[in-house]
Amino acid sequence: MLETRLDTARIRAARGLIDPVFLDTPLYCCEALEPGLGCTVSIKLETANPVRSFKARGTEIVASLLADDGSRAVVCASSGNLGQALAWSGRGRGLHVTVVASRFATVGKLDRIRALDAGLELVDGDHEMARERAAAIARYDGIRLVEDSLDIETCEGAATIGLELVDAAPSFDTVLLALGGGALATGVGHVVKALAPEVEVICVQPLGAPALTHSWHQRRVVTTDSTDTIADGVAGRRPIPAVLGDLLLVADDAVLVQEASIIAGMRMLLDRAGLVVEPSAALGIAAILEDRDRFAGRHVVTVVCGSNVDVDAYHQWLGAAPLHRC
Repeated sequence: MLETRLDTARIRAARGLIDPVFLDTPLYCCEALEPGLGCTVSIKLETANPVRSFKARGTEIVASLLADDGSRAVVCASSGNLGQALAWSGRGRGLHVTVVASRFATVGKLDRIRALDAGLELVDGDHEMARERAAAIARYDGIRLVEDSLDIETCEGAATIGLELVDAAPSFDTVLLALGGGALATGVGHVVKALAPEVEVICVQPLGAPALTHSWHQRRVVTTDSTDTIADGVAGRRPIPAVLGDLLLVADDAVLVQEASIIAGMRMLLDRAGLVVEPSAALGIAAILEDRDRFAGRHVVTVVCGSNVDVDAYHQWLGAAPLHRC
């Protein structure tokens, strides 16, 4: 395997910096999904923790290192989940956390950031504008800027999920990963390709936020002017070159899925698995729904990466979703 920015030995050591509440999350075969999807599906459930997403695996590493260095402040841009995670990790280590987000972000995510005692600044734009503002704050105040997917800690925190998948030694042959900034895909992808190279790593992104998928296929950074998807957690427009470089080394494919398939995947996870998930977490199921022949007879693992949803929007989406009956 060609070398990415990630290091497997460092990833194993990083588990010692992460609160155990975020580690060894449930991994199980969900038989109820099989009739509707035509394949065996195992779920890696990254929502059963205090911030209801995988992001704290990375922020725990960041906050631990900052606290050891005597730092007292940190800032990040977030669509919601990274901000919650950094707020949780920073609060427990005496760090002052500032989160910059779009004022159009999911209300529940913003409320939870405030509840975790973080400072919250809202911008009148999208996540890319929030990234620019967070960088300006870091420069002006002379504090650490946490950049999701660019900062190696966020990728290697996510990579601990890959260790748990491989160490559990299930017979899966495919892993489906939500693709946004790239931390989850590059982190898990690195470990899987290093330790179980025969497993196919497929990244999934919404058709309405395709920048990193287009970049992967064209092997160069491709930006978009806007995004149009309910999957706010993966709605980036400007891929990070270093992240694309890692992704090109670990991903076997990158696919785009339609909004209707994302909603159908959310509905299926609720009806068949009893899971309330945010749109980004249903991307793997959406990919199977759109290409059943590709996955027929295979054993697929999908990482359910977040469950922070706006309740009203969730009911609206699922009320319009068709049921996939056996």
